[in-house]
Amino acid sequence: MTLEKWQQIVGQIKDNFSVEEHDSYQEEEPGGAEVEYLIFPSPLGRTKLEFIAKPVLLEKRTNYSKRAGADVRVENVYSEEEKTYTMKAYQWDEETDDWTEIDPKNFQL
Repeated sequence: MTLEKWQQIVGQIKDNFSVEEHDSYQEEEPGGAEVEYLIFPSPLGRTKLEFIAKPVLLEKRTNYSKRAGADVRVENVYSEEEKTYTMKAYQWDEETDDWTEIDPKNFQL
């Protein structure tokens, strides 16, 4: 998934469906993924698409001591420029009153 492809998908959805919500947020986890999401009614029911941009993990540094009982810390080093992009699709489940992820294997081109 690329940023350009995501923008095309958003444009097609806005042209063909009424969008309930379109927003973004920053995750608080280390590395700080940026998530943009879109909620809209579709033939499958209420659908949510998420576009996730995370910095690329360059390396994991392990800090430890050879002393007995010493702690081990793992430090992740992320890229400042490079990002990895993924898209996830969810469908609203009325029974659980929550989003359930749609398995990408169910899509056909």
